[in-house]
Amino acid sequence: METAVTVPKIAALKGEQKITALTAYDFCFASLLDGAVDILLVGDSAANVFSGEATTLSFTMEEALYHCRAVRRAVRRSLLVADMPFLSYQVGPEQALQNAGRFFKEAQVDAVKLEGGAVVVETVRRLVQAGMPVMGHLGLTPQSVRAFGGFGLQAADEKGAERLLADAVLLQQAGVFSLVLEKIPAALARRVSESISVPTIGIGAGPGCDGQILVIHDLLGLFEQFKPKFVRRYAELAAVIHQTALRYAQDVRNGTFPSPEESY
Repeated sequence: METAVTVPKIAALKGEQKITALTAYDFCFASLLDGAVDILLVGDSAANVFSGEATTLSFTMEEALYHCRAVRRAVRRSLLVADMPFLSYQVGPEQALQNAGRFFKEAQVDAVKLEGGAVVVETVRRLVQAGMPVMGHLGLTPQSVRAFGGFGLQAADEKGAERLLADAVLLQQAGVFSLVLEKIPAALARRVSESISVPTIGIGAGPGCDGQILVIHDLLGLFEQFKPKFVRRYAELAAVIHQTALRYAQDVRNGTFPSPEESY
C-alpha cells in the first residue's frame, strides 16, 4: 500500500477486493500496522484490552481522543477511523456533531464510527451533511450489551434478520460509507452485503462480507481473558512476552545484564 487510503477508495473496493481492517490504540502498534491494512480503527475496545474493563461503556471522549491522537502520529497510509464512545452521540444529532467534530479537529481522523440502526439514522445524516464520513455498525453492538444481556449471537431469527437488513438499508440511505457487521449468522451477513451498495466489514459474521476486522490484541494472542470463536490467532505473543520478561529478570538477578558491552 503506497498511497493513502481514502473514504472513496474504500467504497470503490466493494466487489473488487476484500477490505482489511484492524484496531490500533497507540503509536507503536499503529506504526507497525500502518499500510499493512486498509483501515485502522481506534476502537472503544481499548476499554477492554488497554484498560481491563469488562465492557466498552466506560470509555470516554477524552480517552478516545488521547488514543486517536497517538495513533494519528503514526498513520500515514491506512484510513483512520475513530469509535465514538457511549453517550457521545446518543443524546441527539447536535451533540453527535460537536463530539464528532472534536475527532476531526483534535485528532485529525478520517472518519468516525457509530453503533445502531434506525435510531441513529438522523445523526448519521447530520454528520455526513457536515462533511464527516461515517462508518455504521450493526449486529452485536457492544455499547448495547446491557440491553442484549451479554455478547451473544444477534439477528438469529427471521424477525431479527429482517430488522437488521432494514437498518442496513436505512444507514446506506443516510450516507454511511461502510458498515461493520458483528456476530451475526454468516448467511445473513452475505445477504446484507449483497443487498446494499456500501462495503460491509465483518467480525464474527462469516466470509460473505466485503472485508474483515479484528482486534489486534486478539489476532496477536496478547489478550487471554477473552477468546471468541471468530478470532484466528495468528500468533501467541502473550507467552513470548512473559518468557522474555522472565529471561530479563533472571539476567538481572544473576548479574549478566548489563554486560560490559552494554555499559558506558
